[in-house]
Amino acid sequence: MKQKLKTLFQRDFIRNVILLATGTAGAQIITVLAAPFITRIYGPEAYGILGTFTAMTNIIIPVAALTYPIAIVLPKKEEEAIGLVQLSLLVTVGVATASLSILLIFNKQIVNIFNLNEISNYIYLIPILVIFAGIMQTTQQWLIRTNQFSINAKAVFYQSVIINSSKIWLGYLYPIAIVLVLLTTLSNAVRAILMILFSRLPKINFRNGNIFKLARKHYDFPIYRAPEELLSGISHSIPVLMLTVFFGPASAGFYSIGRSVLSMPSQFIGVAIGDVFYPKAAEMYNKKKSITELIFKTTVVLAGIGIIPFGSVVLFGPQLFSFVFGEAWYTAGSYARWIALWAFTNFINKPSVRALAILNAQKFHLIYTVFGLVCRLIVLLLGFYIFASDKVAVGLFGVVAALLNVGLISITLYLSVKKYKDKQI
Repeated sequence: MKQKLKTLFQRDFIRNVILLATGTAGAQIITVLAAPFITRIYGPEAYGILGTFTAMTNIIIPVAALTYPIAIVLPKKEEEAIGLVQLSLLVTVGVATASLSILLIFNKQIVNIFNLNEISNYIYLIPILVIFAGIMQTTQQWLIRTNQFSINAKAVFYQSVIINSSKIWLGYLYPIAIVLVLLTTLSNAVRAILMILFSRLPKINFRNGNIFKLARKHYDFPIYRAPEELLSGISHSIPVLMLTVFFGPASAGFYSIGRSVLSMPSQFIGVAIGDVFYPKAAEMYNKKKSITELIFKTTVVLAGIGIIPFGSVVLFGPQLFSFVFGEAWYTAGSYARWIALWAFTNFINKPSVRALAILNAQKFHLIYTVFGLVCRLIVLLLGFYIFASDKVAVGLFGVVAALLNVGLISITLYLSVKKYKDKQI
């Protein structure tokens, strides 16, 4: 068993990770090279408005299809997987329609609460963004299931080239927040279109009567996983939204750029390993094999990769940010020191988060996310109301979020051992 796992981990697993990571690496290199120009063109306030818009969209985008796309990888039969593709696309249209209705009714309230007057008309882009996000998620999971990792790599790379070059050239003409918001919306559209053009997708038949049966069979995704993703999105977005309300767009901009930079290793390596890990772990679990060692080894590998970049930010954050992005972003480096703690543990928990769906532990994941959201909210309020300091609030948030991620990894390993023992009885 250990020898088979070792072979699996060293051959096709590593090959697919490298294949997927190559495109992501190219995309991140483009993003890194473009960042010093973009940050100098737009400035903290424009980034703050973008950060608030992105924080709002990041709440709903993960549940664009009520997480049904994540189930596409799991079925043994291809017919069932195709049915889940159809179901995911239909649900996406429903979620987009619901989000449009909410915006039509509560537009003024949303704009006033989050100081979005400058882009008030553009929040109606959110339903369109939801449509493209749902299509992207569905296509991506089908590519993962069918091992078309090179398609993901190409789409991510070309998306980065198109969007980052557009930010620079349009920024020289119109260095305002609206440009960043529009391009962020188009970013999801570009990636979705590229994935569709490059991929071999199944034929879609929306008259398939099995769709409703599949919706019931995989009920745990909309019932448990979707609320978990929604709350997780809220949890990740709370700092930006609260910084905007209490300290203004500039503070939100400092946080947003710090979070954006520190998410790069996750997008580069973490997501690539997670995407390859998921179908392999699902296959092993379906064959009644233990996935504990695979989870542990993958987590350790990620920790080894992440310790240097994240550790460097903890030690030299302010100096690094002011050197790369300009003196105006020194404060962002102070934020980044604390965000790095959260980002590092978020980087290494990718295998655990993916494994919870395989282990049918999505109810637990939802409960844990609710607990985590409450903890994060409490420490942010302490920072804002007790200490009246944005830096203290971000620092407390980073430490607590890191501890929560470590707890999630530990519990996932325990659950994987327990599930394996239960299957042997």
